[in-house]
Amino acid sequence: MPELPEVQTVVTTLQPRLVGERIRSIRLARTDILTPDGVDLPRLLTGRSIRSIDRRAKRIVFTLDDENRFYIHLGMSGRLTIALPTDAVAPHTHLVIEIASHELRFVDPRRFGGIWWMGRDADDPDLGPEPLTLSSRDLAARLKGTKRAIKAALLDQSLIAGLGNIYVDESLFVAGIHPLRPANKLKPDQIERLNKAIKQVLRQAIEAKGSSLRDYVDADGNRGSFQTLHNVYDRAKEPCVTCQTPIKRIVLGGRSTHFCTRCQKR
Repeated sequence: MPELPEVQTVVTTLQPRLVGERIRSIRLARTDILTPDGVDLPRLLTGRSIRSIDRRAKRIVFTLDDENRFYIHLGMSGRLTIALPTDAVAPHTHLVIEIASHELRFVDPRRFGGIWWMGRDADDPDLGPEPLTLSSRDLAARLKGTKRAIKAALLDQSLIAGLGNIYVDESLFVAGIHPLRPANKLKPDQIERLNKAIKQVLRQAIEAKGSSLRDYVDADGNRGSFQTLHNVYDRAKEPCVTCQTPIKRIVLGGRSTHFCTRCQKR
C-alpha cells in the first residue's frame, strides 16, 4: 500500500501539471468507489479550477476554486497518473478528469482505494498529526497511553497519520527498537531516537520517490527507488546491513514485520 513518501511523490508530480487548471469534463466509470453515496461528482467538478493539491496522511487532497475539497486514496493497487487523451485507457480505470490537453486517470484493480467528497468540512478528526512535524514530546504523550507493541501503535492512523508497514519497520531499525516492545515502555532516549529515525527515513524515501514493490508509480508513471535502500523490510533471511545477522520476519496484527534480532534487542 502506498504510504506517506509515495503519496507525497504523487502530489509533488501532480502539482505543476494541474494546479490552476480548469476541469473540462469528468468520466466516472464506477459509482461504488465514491463516498458518500449519491454524490454527483461530474456536476460538482466540471468547470471548476484546481486551487491546490496537498497530502494529508495517505490522502491526495484536491481543493477547488469554490473551496470545496475531495481526496483520492490509492488503497493497495491504485495509480493516479497524467495521460494524453490519445493514450490507451488501462483496465480498471475508474475515473478520468479532463484538464487542458491532459487527463488525470485513477486506476485501481483491487478497489481498496477510492474517492471521497469532503465539501467544505474541516480536517478529519480521526487522523493523528503528521510525523514529519511531530515533536518528541508529542510522540511521547501519544505513546504513553497505549500498551500495544510499538509497531502496532505506529500503524494506528489516529495516533500518527501517514506511516505504514514499510516505513515503520525501517524507522524502528534505524532507532534500534524491537517492534514488539510495548509503546508505553519506551524510555525518553528511545522516543527521541525513534522520532528522529521516522523523519530521517521518510525524508530519504521522499527523495528517492518512494518504494515501488508492486503497483506504485508517480503521476508521470515513474517507479520509486527506495526499495533498493531498505534495511529490513522485505529482506527476511538476508543479512543485516549492520551486523550480518539474518533479518527475521514475524506477523504482527496481520502485517509482515521485519527486524534484526541483534540490532533491535527486545
